Amino acid sequence: MKDTIHPKSYPVVFVDTSSGAQFISSSTKKTDETMKIGGVEHYVIRVEVSSVSHPFYTGTRKLVDTAGRVDKFLEKVKRAQKIKEKEVKIVEEELDEMFHEDVKEMAKPKKEEAEKAPKKAAAAEKAPAAKKAKAEAPAKKTAAKKAAPKAKKK
Repeated sequence: MKDTIHPKSYPVVFVDTSSGAQFISSSTKKTDETMKIGGVEHYVIRVEVSSVSHPFYTGTRKLVDTAGRVDKFLEKVKRAQKIKEKEVKIVEEELDEMFHEDVKEMAKPKKEEAEKAPKKAAAAEKAPAAKKAKAEAPAKKTAAKKAAPKAKKK
């Protein structure tokens, strides 16, 4: 390989963290950790899954959770539930306030009506007499109009 074109290749040992299996190879990656194998210094690269531990090759199901992904997910779920609970409380408080304001507004007209009730009762007592007078007045006028033309013909 040309030094100017290609990256430098290093001796590497890949270590499967779930089974402990080791694979010697070469790679362009290198790490701080090293291991001496057969008198040669190899860089150690740790992998979670290899052909030794992968379910496709082993035929068994095995959960490898070295990064704590399940715990991180459960933590996110708990945080989301807490946020949702806070939002629900806020909405409930707003609805409660709105309900109390509506009840207050509904109670105000009833108080005003209760104060106006004696006045309305007095007006209602006067109203039947005034209504009778108004109802009788047109009847008297029509009777007078009917009688007037008859008088002229005779």
